This record gives sequence, C-alpha cells and structure tokens, in this order.
Amino acid sequence: MFAVLTFLLWLFGAAATLGVASLPLGIEAQLALAAGALAAMLALKLFNIRGPFRPVFLGLGTFVILRYLFWRLSSTIPPISSPLDFAAGMVLLLAEVYCISMLFMSLFTVADPIERPKAPRVTDEDAPTVDVFVPTYNEAIEIVAPTLAAIKRMRYPEGKLNVFLLDDGGTEEKLQSDDAATARRAQNRRESFQALCVELGVHYLAREENKHAKAGNLNFGLAHSQGDLVAVFDADHVPAQDFLTETVGFFGQDEKLFLVQTPHFFLNPDPIERNIGAAGMPAENEMFYGLVQKGLDKWNAAFFCGSAAVLRRQALEEVGGFHGSSVTEDAETALELHAHGWNSVYVQKPLIAGLQPETFESFIGQRSRWARGMAQILLLKNPLFVPGLKMAQRLCYLSSSLFWLFPLSRMVFIFAPLMYIFFDMKIYIANGQEFVAYTLTYMLSALLIQSYVFGRVRWPWTSDLYEYVQAVKLFPAVLGVFLDPRRPKFNVTAKGQTLEENQLSSLAWPYFALFALVAISMAALGVKFANEPDARDLISVVGVWSVFNLCLTGVALGVVSERRERRSVPRVASKLVASLAFGPQTSPVAIEDMSFGGLRVRVLDATKLPPKGTGVLRIDSADDAGSVLETPIVIAGRRVNDEGRGVGLKFYGFNGDRFKIIAKVMFSTIDPIYARRSQTYLHFGVLRGSFNFAIAALNQTFRGLYYVFFRRGQVIASPAARSSESSAS
Repeated sequence: MFAVLTFLLWLFGAAATLGVASLPLGIEAQLALAAGALAAMLALKLFNIRGPFRPVFLGLGTFVILRYLFWRLSSTIPPISSPLDFAAGMVLLLAEVYCISMLFMSLFTVADPIERPKAPRVTDEDAPTVDVFVPTYNEAIEIVAPTLAAIKRMRYPEGKLNVFLLDDGGTEEKLQSDDAATARRAQNRRESFQALCVELGVHYLAREENKHAKAGNLNFGLAHSQGDLVAVFDADHVPAQDFLTETVGFFGQDEKLFLVQTPHFFLNPDPIERNIGAAGMPAENEMFYGLVQKGLDKWNAAFFCGSAAVLRRQALEEVGGFHGSSVTEDAETALELHAHGWNSVYVQKPLIAGLQPETFESFIGQRSRWARGMAQILLLKNPLFVPGLKMAQRLCYLSSSLFWLFPLSRMVFIFAPLMYIFFDMKIYIANGQEFVAYTLTYMLSALLIQSYVFGRVRWPWTSDLYEYVQAVKLFPAVLGVFLDPRRPKFNVTAKGQTLEENQLSSLAWPYFALFALVAISMAALGVKFANEPDARDLISVVGVWSVFNLCLTGVALGVVSERRERRSVPRVASKLVASLAFGPQTSPVAIEDMSFGGLRVRVLDATKLPPKGTGVLRIDSADDAGSVLETPIVIAGRRVNDEGRGVGLKFYGFNGDRFKIIAKVMFSTIDPIYARRSQTYLHFGVLRGSFNFAIAALNQTFRGLYYVFFRRGQVIASPAARSSESSAS
C-alpha cells in the first residue's frame, strides 16, 4: 500500500511539474521563478542537506530545466522560411535535447546507489571451483608476469583454483605467418610465456586463429576449462590476495547471479590528468566506478567491464559464451545475460591495480573502441527492443550506450556559434533578457545538479573537457559505425609506454586548428559587436558561448602537450623487511617502494654496501613456511643525505621469484594504494571549480603554444612512443 501511495504521489508531482513548466510566462516572472528555484537548490547544497531533501533538490533542478526546454521548443527555432537557418537550428536543438535526455537518464541511474555488504564467507568444502583467465595479445612479459604471480597468491582453497594464460600473441596463425619477422616474434613469445607458466604453475593456452578478438580468446578458454566460476583479468590488472574472498561468496546467495564486478583502479593518472597537471583531481573513472555502477546495481544493470570480475560458467554457456558482435564484448555479454533473467552484483571495493594508457594517442585509441562498441550495441542490439529486460534495465543500458554519442553533440556545440559569426546564420533566436531568464538559469541548474550528485567524484567542467578532447577524434569513428555497424574491429590499448621528453602528441594539430578557429571567431565577433549595435543582444549571447569554447579548446592544447614520463609503472610504497646479499655479506633492509623494474631500500644495520655490483634480494614468502623468494639485483644509485643507507636497486635477469616478490610487495592488498590516492583528492564547488577551470585555460593555452613555437621538432610519431606492452582493456 505504501509503495502504491508513493508511486501515486510521484506521478502527481511529475504531472504538476510538467504542467507548471509548460505555462507561458513573461520574462520577469520566469526569471523570478527560476531564481527562486536556484536559491533553494543553492541553500540545500551549501548546507549539505540530503536524505529526504535529495528528491526536492532534483525536482527543483528538473523544473528549471524543463522550463528551458519548453521555451527552447516553442520560441527559439528559426522559421522554416529560412531553410539553412532552420536546418542548422534543428541540429543544434537535437544536440541540446540529447544532452538534457542524458542528464535525466543519468539521474535515474544514480537515483538510489547501492552499498553492498561484505561477501558471505565460503567454507573450503563449499567453495566452487574457479578458473582464472588472463587474455593477452602483445603485452610484454614484464607486465603479464606480475599479474600471473599475484593471481597465484590469491587466497582460495587448494585444488579449486586454476589459472590460464590465453595467449593470442602466440597462435598458430601468427606462428605460420608469411612474414618471417612476425612468425619469429610469435615463436619467441610463445616459448618465453610457456616457460614462465611452467615456473609459476599456470596453464598456457594458444588457439589456432585470432578470430573474434578478445571474446573469441575467452571462449577458447571456456572450451578448455571446467570451473564453476570464471574470473577475468586484463594482462596489466594485478589482483589483491583477497579478490576471490571478496567476490565468490555472493554466488552462494543467488543461484541466478552471473556476475560480480569490481572497480578498475589504476596506479597512474591518465594522459589528460597528467598533461594538464591536475593535482588533486579525482580520477576520471571515479565517477563511473564510484557512483554510476552503484546506481546501475540498484536496477540489476551493473555490467561486465572486461576485467576484475567473476562470472558463472553456467550462465555463459546458456547464452553461447562471451558475445563478440560488437568490439565491446563485455557490455554486450552482460546485456545478453540480463535479458535471459540473470542477475549481477557490483562490489565497490578496489581489488585490482592496473595501468592507464600513458600517451594521449593510446588513450584515444582505447576510448575509440569503447565508443564504437557501445554505438554498435545501440544499433545492433538496441536495449529498448531486446526481449527479457525490465524497463529499468532498458533505461540503464540505453543510457550507457547513448552516452557514447557525445562526440556528435559536442562538435555541434563547438561549431554552432561559428555559423552565426562567419555566415550570419540565425540558428538560436533569443535576446539578452531571454538568455538570462532561460538559458543562464538552465545552465546554472545543470551545474548545481552535477555538483550536488557527482561533486565528490568530478570537478565542474571536467566532463566537458574530457568529452571535447575525445570528440575531436571520436566524431568520425562514431559516424562510421552508423554508416556500417559491423565494420569496427577490435583494437588493442597500448599501456606501459614511456616518454623521454616533453613533446606534442601526434594527434595535436586538429586541436590547435580548432583553437585558432575559435580565437579568430572571437575577433570577428568583436568587429560585429562594434559595427552592428542593433544585434548586440544576440552577439553577447554568442560571445558568452564562444568564451566558453575558447577556454575549452585552450585547455585542450595542454592536454595534447605531453609531459615526459620515464617510468612505465609507478612506484608503490612498502614497509616490508627483506635482506640484501653481496657475496658472503648479508644486510637487513626495509623496502621503501617498488616498481616492476626495481626498488628503493634502506639498510637497517651498519653494513657498508659495495658502491656497485650485482647481489641478491631475499624476502620471506607468505605462502610456504620457511620458503624464501630471491632474485638478482644490481645497485642503481644511492641517496647522499642519509650516509648512503638509502639504495636504489634494479631487478637483474629474469626468474619467477622476481615477479612473486613484486606481487607480494606491491599488490598483497590494494587498500593502502587506493587510500593514499583518494586522500589527495580535492573537492571543488561550482564557483571554485569554475575559477580553477578558467586558470587552467589560461595556463594550458600558453603551455600548448610554447610547445608549438619552441618544441616544434619534438612531436610524437605513432611508433616513437616507446612501449613495453599493450593491453586489451
């Protein structure tokens, strides 16, 4: 009865909101009404009043947005008697309707995020068998080996865990390649990985042909294994020891559960964050994994993200395995399973640590696959029409797939002002008063909603920046999917790259061209303002729009001006104690930090280490009583400020214990790494965030121009960014 009354009350409120939002009002009345709603929203936000007032806040914001939308539809469209103006105006209107629709769908998605309790404990006798798949294509062994070593250290009953390396870089197709160099690389790769798997106790699998990309590789693993559950990790996604104990227990609670997904946490910042020097900015994926997936979980729509997840074999077999009609096999497979009545769970605790793409080019390559894949799902398996989904699931999947059409709307917003400035096209009919009463209040309402709902995980204007820098390159990719939905091919994301010097990205020039175009348009607009006094209201509206575009394109110059990054994997702090041996001399040392290539230690006794040379690092294994892990090292440097007791060491040679040590020291638990990262996050409100964005626009514009005029010879060519591996993540 309570649920029925709640629904009727919501229905009445929605109808009343729509009715009032559609009433024709004068400018003064509209401004007063919108200002009152904004004032109430601001008070709720400033005093952090949430709980039962959250729907009130969102309702007020929705009302202001709907007022704008009805005005926009009824009063601002150019007359059809001016066909060019009308056509361009309708394109702009569609872009705005898309953005408003996405805002409403995202608010529905995160309306009531779930906080899952800890997974139930499973006894050794009742624990299901688990097969772990690590699909790999062309990743370097130095990246894959720590992942395999960490998987072997995961806590799980003996005899119930099997690990499989699915090597698509060593297939028979590659071994028999007509290109001798390709065949030789594949043979060397297969032999080195087979030797590693023997040393670590991992099953090595390589199929005949590279068909259906990652989905085909995973299905090959399914056909050659038989565990009750399947855990999937990308080659650079290193799990903590408690990964399975934090996930497997959920499967015993629900026999229709097909998925437990965990967050993707990354050791390094993405190229946008690094290049603009955004210290304290929450990582871009924090919004998805920290809020959106929890919201999707509420509607039983949390989906498989390709890695850091556990799936039920029975469910996969029911739908024919991992699906590969699109290049985003993860979301597509989850859609099929939800449509067949299976359930999913999202666990927010970070349980893996991976690597972001290091260069802007590899970042765009990754996002291009995501955008093309989600557009494929929208066209080939539209969630609105897939039988078996509940309405809430349809809306959630529709929101997730429609989101990736943002390159289309974002480029419309960049070019729309130019239509008026250069061609005198009237595509948005409004005067200055109407702009303030409707457009400005709408923008403020949207900003307040975003800050209120997503402020903990996203700075103001950050989403605009990420969308713009992706849109420039993804616009043709998304259009291509609409022209031929089955054409996109799976591309592999480059990871572990290093940049020796500050330099321009190979993708930089379109961003400089767009910035120059917007800057020239601003000058032209100034001329218009001086020479057309009767049109100054409209010119002012376009001017505000153009200033924002200038800021956005200016920050993007900093994004494509790559900062050097000489370390392929960041260091992770540690407090473990080990021993260091040089010949007969052994010294206790405290490990201060470690990366995949080496470590820094502090000598704990008065022993004087030799100035250089090769030694052995030893550390107790937590897996076997009395067992010791040891690997060769070479002295790389010393700290002079602590009497030489601080020593930098590089790993030397190649053996299994090296990677077991890395897994033990760096990844036994992800909690401290994530805590240190999240403690650096700063949270900005609308005003401070906007000021910060304006300062960034100024700084990054000058930094980008400096790279152009003073570092013109240093531009990254595609092959020149030195890469130690790439990953299908």
